[in-house]
Formats: sequence, C-alpha cells, structure tokens
Amino acid sequence: MSEQEKAPPGIDPTTPSVARMYDYYLGGKDNFAADRAAAEQIIELLPSARHVARENRAFLGRAVRHLAGLGIDQFIDIGAGLPTRENVHQVALAWAPRSRVVYVDNDPIVLVHARALLADNPQTTVIEGDLRDPKAIMEQPAVRAAIDFDRPFAVILCAIVHFIEDDDEAADIVAHLRGILPPGGALVLSHGFRGRLEDPTIAKAEAIYARTRRGLKIRDRETIQGYFSGLEMVEPGLVHVGSWRPEHALTEDESAAGGLGGVGLVPPTG
Repeated sequence: MSEQEKAPPGIDPTTPSVARMYDYYLGGKDNFAADRAAAEQIIELLPSARHVARENRAFLGRAVRHLAGLGIDQFIDIGAGLPTRENVHQVALAWAPRSRVVYVDNDPIVLVHARALLADNPQTTVIEGDLRDPKAIMEQPAVRAAIDFDRPFAVILCAIVHFIEDDDEAADIVAHLRGILPPGGALVLSHGFRGRLEDPTIAKAEAIYARTRRGLKIRDRETIQGYFSGLEMVEPGLVHVGSWRPEHALTEDESAAGGLGGVGLVPPTG
C-alpha cells in the first residue's frame, strides 16, 4: 500500500494495526509504513514471527478442511483479517459446496477489502464485530440469517484471543462462544505461546503491540488448553500450529515459542 495513497475514512495510517501487521508477515501489500515498522521490530525480537504467521494460516486451512470432511458446512471466522490465499470460504467450498461462512472483523480496511472481494458470493457474509462482545456478534441479524444455530457450526478464533490482555476476560469470551456451539459443533483456536521466551522479551513484544491499541498477551500451554474445556480434542490435540495434521512430515520443538493450535468438538448428546 503506497504511502501516497489516501487512507480510507476512519483509518490512521500512523497507528499500526494488528491485521495489517499480520498481512505484512504473510507477505501481503495491504499495510502502511507504521505497520511494517512495528512488524519488523517484532521480527527482530522474534525471528520466527513470519514463519509462525504462515504456519498459523496453513493450520487454519487444514482445520477447515478437516471439519468440512466431518460434515460441518457452517463457519464463523472472528478476527478474520485481510483476505489472502486459502481463505476459509475457499477451503470450505472446495470440500463442502453448500458451506456458509461469516467473516467478522472490526478493522475498517479488512471490512472494505472483504466486502469488495465477496460482494458476489451469496454464501459468504462480512460483518463488523469485536471479539470483546461475542454476544453482540452472534445476535447480529446477518449472522442469524447465514448460520443455522441448531446445526453444527464452527467458531474460528485464529491468532485473535491473544489480543485480549485480561486473562479472565479472554476466558469468559471463549467460554461464551464455546457455550453456544451445538452438539457436533467445533472450536478452532490458535494462540501465541510463550514457550521458553524470557519475561523481558515478552514484555518488549507486548510493548510493541500496545501501539496498535489492541495489546498482546502471550500465554502458556495450560491457559490455552483451558479454552477447550469440555470439548473433545481432535488428534493430535493442542500442538504447535505446524504440527497439527501437517501435509508433510516434520518435527516441531513443542517447548519452543510460537503458536499453539487445536480443534475441539462438542460431544454428542445422549
């Protein structure tokens, strides 16, 4: 995105955005100088940041394919981010042509791009919403029109919960979303993992993200596992995102910092 381009209304190009920083990690061009500068500071601090972002995106695609193979054809992707390759609707529709996908974000640039891309796709819906108010998201008429809450659907929270800094608030948000899933429904979640990172490094990363006005909270494995409470974990459970049903054999250091991801299913009743 050229610095000479006029930012859309409501956008401050001098303030980094988590969505545009993620776009930069993935090699996208929908970002401003402030986003690139902040992202480069993270990369200098955490050299694996680009790799983790790309592995997280690949994890999302594999998770959606797996759930579509189980017969789930409804997806709500909260904190969807800027459109890139292998978006949720592209993966889902390739495996389950009747799929319906709702994208939720609160970044104006994300909403502009997503609505333009998906304007002619009746099986996708793009809405403005904030993860901090999950009840409001789920009660939006557009969501209720697109998703049949009486049938299994998946809620996707990929690389988004770690932008909720308060531990109790994060846990309550995920619990609310988990609680509305019907039997057979699924939670797809990935989250920044501290691994062996030392506290000063984490504090520096969190300070960089604080400039986005979103904040960042990197958590431990036990806390992230707790987000799947009451769900049946799909094998291999909660692992580094690159280790979740990889298409090619690989070995991940499960104690290293990065992103942990997993898929949990609501057990059937009876």
